[in-house]
Amino acid sequence: MQYPQRLEKLFSLLQKLPGVGRRSSQRYAFDMLLHWPERTLQELAAALNDIKKVLLCADCGCLADESHCLFCQDPMRRRDALCVVGSPREVYTLESTREFGGLYHVLPTLLSPLDGRGEEKLNLPKLIARIQKEQVTELILALDSSLEGDATCLFIKEKLQHLPVKISRLAFGIPVGSALEFVDGGTLARALSARGSF
Repeated sequence: MQYPQRLEKLFSLLQKLPGVGRRSSQRYAFDMLLHWPERTLQELAAALNDIKKVLLCADCGCLADESHCLFCQDPMRRRDALCVVGSPREVYTLESTREFGGLYHVLPTLLSPLDGRGEEKLNLPKLIARIQKEQVTELILALDSSLEGDATCLFIKEKLQHLPVKISRLAFGIPVGSALEFVDGGTLARALSARGSF
């Protein structure tokens, strides 16, 4: 069945979202088209137009409205504890546990030499500079429990062993092969509070 061209274009754009197929895109499009007021559609269009204005924090790589994120600007956060994550989204996942009060450091990528992501892509000099600048005494590696996450953790541990910093990794209560964003809050909080030496 052929729909009007503008509607077909909306279907195809919505299908670019994770987990959205043809039928879901049609359902979303018809709901927006038939039930949303004009003002809500305009707000959605404006929000989509502004999405590229979200910045990455110059210090940690988290999402920010300005050059520095709310976490780096917060004077109440511990400066001597640094939690390393694999994406900005994982910062918010960890924050929801309310177990960590330190700073974050978002890696640009995880190691995966077969995919062309070698050690130069990790930008370890930036991490080392932050550790020294903030006088970090504890580094928590909160990376996915996957082949890439494990390799990245081992590599970071090896490269930072000369620094006077305690390195730990989230407890292994997190299922192997899972992404942090899909782990429930209770499991994640337990893993963070019961982290062990690495």
